[in-house]
Amino acid sequence: MSKFEKAKKRILSRPYDYTYDELRYLLGNMGFEEFSKGKTSGSRLLFFRTSDSKAILIHKPHKGNQMDRGAVTDIVNHLKGIGEL
Repeated sequence: MSKFEKAKKRILSRPYDYTYDELRYLLGNMGFEEFSKGKTSGSRLLFFRTSDSKAILIHKPHKGNQMDRGAVTDIVNHLKGIGEL
């Protein structure tokens, strides 16, 4: 099993200790690019895939690198909805 396949399997388990770095790796390998929404966007980040104009808007973790479990669940649901998981 490749590292990418392991990353997909891990996010599907909705772990409590999922990190922002893991999310960046996963979305990057799915063709998404990370964009800051500008100076006034705060912690909001946009992951956008130009090939099909799919977008995912997330909040970057404030303390440390660990993602909120609810945010991970939302991302899983979104990725399932666009056929990536």
